Order: sequence, then C-alpha cells, then structure tokens
Amino acid sequence: MQLEKHYINRIGWLRAAVLGANDGILSTTSLAIGVAAASDTRYSIILAALAGLVAGAMSMAAGEYISVSSQSDIETADLKREKKELDTMPDIELKELAGLYEQRGLRRDLSLQVARELTQRNALEAHARDELGINEITQPRPMQAAFASAASFVSGGILPLLVSIFAPLKQMLIAQYAFAIVFLAILGAVSARTGGAPPGKAIIRVCFWGTVAMGITAFAGYLFGVKTR
Repeated sequence: MQLEKHYINRIGWLRAAVLGANDGILSTTSLAIGVAAASDTRYSIILAALAGLVAGAMSMAAGEYISVSSQSDIETADLKREKKELDTMPDIELKELAGLYEQRGLRRDLSLQVARELTQRNALEAHARDELGINEITQPRPMQAAFASAASFVSGGILPLLVSIFAPLKQMLIAQYAFAIVFLAILGAVSARTGGAPPGKAIIRVCFWGTVAMGITAFAGYLFGVKTR
C-alpha cells in the first residue's frame, strides 16, 4: 500500500533553507543598496555585498546550530526524565498515557488497552511521541540545520553580489531592488509549492517586507551618504 504524501516531513530542512535564502537575498541586497545610496564607487558596493555574504552565512550557520542544539539538549533532558519516571513509577505513567488517549476521544477501557500495548512495544517512544511531542520528523539535527542555513544564505546572497558586479553603476539602486524582488518572488513561490501552500500569499508577504527593509536601508544610506558632490 502506498502511503499518503505529507508535506510536514519537509518542515525541518525547508524552514532552514527558505530562511537562509531569503535572508541571503534581503540582507546582501540591503547592504548593497545602502552603500550604493551613500557612495558612487562600484568597489565599495561589491565589498559590502561580499562582506555581507560571508558574514551572513557564518552568522546563520552559527545561530542555527546553537538554536537547534539547544532544542536537542532540552529534548534529551526530557527523555531522560521520562525514562526515569517509567523505571520508578510505571503504573502512574501508564495511566497518564491512557489519559492522553481518553482526552483525544477514545473510551476509557480502549485508552488503557492502547496504552498497555504501546508500552509493551516501546514505552519511551510512546511517551515521547504522545506526551512530549517528540518524534523522528521533528528531531533536531544541528549540523544539518547549520549547513542548510549557510548554504541557502550563500545561494541567495550570491545573486545581489553578481548584480553589484555587472549592473550599471548609475542604475545600481534600481537594479538591486528589481532583481531582489524577482529573486524573492521566485523563492516565495518555490517554497510555497514545496510546502504544499498557495504561492500567492507567500509572494506578496516576502515582496512587501523585502521592499520595507530595502527602502529603510536606502534611506539610511542617503541620510549618511558620502557621495562626492
């Protein structure tokens, strides 16, 4: 029998990949726009984009690793505590598990029967899944998340870097913004389709907030600009 396809299985890597690519596009473009608004030399714009690309990728990787590692530590501690309780008071834990199934709509006798059978099969797994909400799908993988975030940030950030190198200097601001909106829209559509969600809302959301971020950065560049007069 073929199992039904669910998009929730993709949530771990999809979240890190989308966040990294979106941040790569937006952060690097915003830096380039801010410097382009403040300076009239291509070298400064390229340097800002390159520095933002490298620093952002490392920051995303470190932040994601620390965040997911913290989640892993919490889950490990909860599992150890649950295992100790299963060893010291199995009857209470059995009733607790049965109570969870009863709250979900099963009859009391059936809830107790299901709890007993699952406990005999793998007590810790049953409690981890149904009491703590820990399962294989949501299991944290720090290194995988860190690599996915860094790689996706680079894949997004390299696009505005290329625009900084090849776009006409006099149209740099317009080119950076236009290409960034196109990149963000494509990313929003792809991520929505990959996650099984309608793409329209995702595209509008990412383009709106991207415009806000780039507009504020451009304003800061003009405000503190050092362009030669």
